[in-house]
Amino acid sequence: MKNHFNISKTDKSPVENVEERQKSKDQILYLLKMQGAQTATNIAKQLGVSAMAVRQHLQVLRGEKWVTYYQERRPQGRPVKLWHLTEHCTSQFPDSHADLMVDLLRGVETVFGSSGLEKLLAERTGRQIQAYTARSAEIAKGKDWAQKVKAIAHLRDQEGYMAEVVAQPDDALLLVENHCPVRSAASSCQLLCRSELEVFRTLLGAEVSIQRVEHILQGDRRCAYLIKKV
Repeated sequence: MKNHFNISKTDKSPVENVEERQKSKDQILYLLKMQGAQTATNIAKQLGVSAMAVRQHLQVLRGEKWVTYYQERRPQGRPVKLWHLTEHCTSQFPDSHADLMVDLLRGVETVFGSSGLEKLLAERTGRQIQAYTARSAEIAKGKDWAQKVKAIAHLRDQEGYMAEVVAQPDDALLLVENHCPVRSAASSCQLLCRSELEVFRTLLGAEVSIQRVEHILQGDRRCAYLIKKV
């Protein structure tokens, strides 16, 4: 006798459907964070789902104010929608105790002045350099600069910077940080960004040049550093 209570493997409970929808939305947010503005079709190709499904998720995310879009004209056909994250979406990604850091930095500057704040950040820079050297054999053993860049990206990624390395022409590398977990503090204290750059320069040494070519605090989607051998 046929069992009418059997559930097909393709059937999903309401809870499973909710979980899958949330997973899909999280994947879309991650892609937009890592790659910047994308069409629904391009997102669908990367996720292996239909463009219609992605458009439905995007409309939900738009209603939640996580994403929005602008239209871009193409040589042929109608303009396309390029979807990107909103400022509201920043809270979806790690922020290392933003309010506490801002208050502490302001307190140090109030009590000890600008020179005291600079000394504090210089001490932090030194500790960062020591920590990265201790955590990475590639950095500690003085391997070639390209390996060091990849090691730094790995460490930064673990700290929530969503970091990656992108090859560039002429054997240069682009160290990309798609997220800044200390953005609120950095907005209040520009010296933080300067100290981060000092960390990279010290770890990589004089054989390479480092130039910040994109900066979140200047309105760019990400921070990016062009690194090449001198």
